[in-house]
Amino acid sequence: MRNTRALAVAGAAVAALGLSAPAAVAWDRPSNIVVLPSVIARGGQLTITADGCRNGGTATSTAFSPTRLSPVGGGGGKGNEGDRGGAGSGTARGTATVNSDARPGPYDITVTCDGGSLTKPQAFTVIGGVRGGIGGSSTTGATPTDVAIGGGLVAAAVVGGGVFWMRRRAERNI
Repeated sequence: MRNTRALAVAGAAVAALGLSAPAAVAWDRPSNIVVLPSVIARGGQLTITADGCRNGGTATSTAFSPTRLSPVGGGGGKGNEGDRGGAGSGTARGTATVNSDARPGPYDITVTCDGGSLTKPQAFTVIGGVRGGIGGSSTTGATPTDVAIGGGLVAAAVVGGGVFWMRRRAERNI
């Protein structure tokens, strides 16, 4: 009878230890990646947040240079982090600037921290950017097409104004 109880207690202890060990190891690896905004123009800035990176890490993508993720301050964090002696809340954050020559389309992000890595496929989408300050135009000055269209509109306005003026003048003579 005593052997059965001792065996049951030992089995429960081993099961509890076995179930908690993977959770403790998983804490030191990235578990979630959040990228804001999810749609961005070339040259824009992304905020990258990774859970499970209590000591910080690095975010990489083909759309931007490797970016350092710093631990987000604050104790307590998730679960029983105080028992593990964590440095912060288990979350790291950083800001990346999308390359000005990045091609439009979806991009993956890989976060590496504490020896582990996690890739989030299609984490954000780059759209074709515009050159601010010049009305979205990527050329300088008016093109020959612009001049032809503008000249045609001015000529139509002059002819229309002349016809209107001549008709009004003819009506006064009646």
